[in-house]
Amino acid sequence: MSVNSENDSTRNTGCRPSDFDEPRVPLYSAAYAANPHGFHEAMRERYGSLAPVELAPGVPAWLVLRYRTALRILHDPRNFPADPRVWQRTIAPGCPVLPMLEWRPNALRNTGAAHRRYRQPVIAAINDVDTYRLRRTVARVAARLVEGFESGGKVELVTAYAFPLAFEVMNALLGCPRPTGERVGEGFAAMFDAADPEKAGTLLDEAFAELVAIEHRAPSNGITSALIAHPTGLDDAEVSQQLLTLYAAGLEPVANLVLNTLLLLVTDPRFGAGERSTREAIDEVLSHNPPVSNLCVTYPPNPIEIDDVVLPAHQPVVISMAGCNGDPEMVADNSGNAAHLAFGAGAHACPARDIAYIIAESAVDELLDALPEIRLSRPADTLTWRPGPFHRALTSLPVAVSPAS
Repeated sequence: MSVNSENDSTRNTGCRPSDFDEPRVPLYSAAYAANPHGFHEAMRERYGSLAPVELAPGVPAWLVLRYRTALRILHDPRNFPADPRVWQRTIAPGCPVLPMLEWRPNALRNTGAAHRRYRQPVIAAINDVDTYRLRRTVARVAARLVEGFESGGKVELVTAYAFPLAFEVMNALLGCPRPTGERVGEGFAAMFDAADPEKAGTLLDEAFAELVAIEHRAPSNGITSALIAHPTGLDDAEVSQQLLTLYAAGLEPVANLVLNTLLLLVTDPRFGAGERSTREAIDEVLSHNPPVSNLCVTYPPNPIEIDDVVLPAHQPVVISMAGCNGDPEMVADNSGNAAHLAFGAGAHACPARDIAYIIAESAVDELLDALPEIRLSRPADTLTWRPGPFHRALTSLPVAVSPAS
């Protein structure tokens, strides 16, 4: 497979041009979305641990493709901090990946004391979640969605199951009214697709400000209330930014984890007849087909050599969770265990790992318990994936459904 950059007529974006002489691999292309593992293998063979890529036309970055290299970077916040503000000054406001990567007052985009200030209330709020109630919420939402399926008919699980389920469960966790949550969902769709950054930012800012105001008037005892009440004393704008981070982790990624797991379960005979558990299927997806395939972005403040590559200062270094999990030097086959990097590692590791597992496992089990004979309604090799540098997301998952006998 060729990993040369494709010609692109949309290069006049105002984004910073690449300062690397060799053509970079475009992670936003349809070709990459269709076969990321093939690209990762070809990039590892050609470049080794670090490959020169573009996140959007004219936005250079380095993609980490070796597991041990990723761990070294993720555990070295001094040389690889997550603060993008210097890089951000070189990026035009309309750059499509800016909403996903720009600095915000949250744990994800800060280091040191600021990182701790934002992470502590988030962890405390997550730890207060009643997991039994969460499972009941997923079961209730799943049952209502499945009841809406036409018996013996066809269902598109992206729009009829996974996304509305993740949306309603996140709204319940955060105490978010449905109309406000709908704007949140629309904003995140624009953000992950890197399609309309201005729209994404406006929708999200307005929706989260509204949610915080609602919680001040009538606390719901959900995560938003816990963030407001935490002794750290976050102001309303800071609470809004922590909510954005939580939604970013719990909406698109969780919905796509459900979908990618269902795809594995209905196409791989190893998971037939109850021989392997849903949890094992989820771990295999997180290892080989994670819903967030590239992220954990850092910005070295000075040029630094790693694995014989001198990385320039302030240029994004992106961990390919999918690529690192498939690193042949690390494991030949890590299915069936949790050695993956799907939730990151180090100081910025996702604190909602357990919640993500609960939602995904419950959503998959509820669907398959109600519809054990579910099957794809079109060949698996005709399914398509949404282009984008960060996610691994099906455009659709059409299935034929039959009720339990």
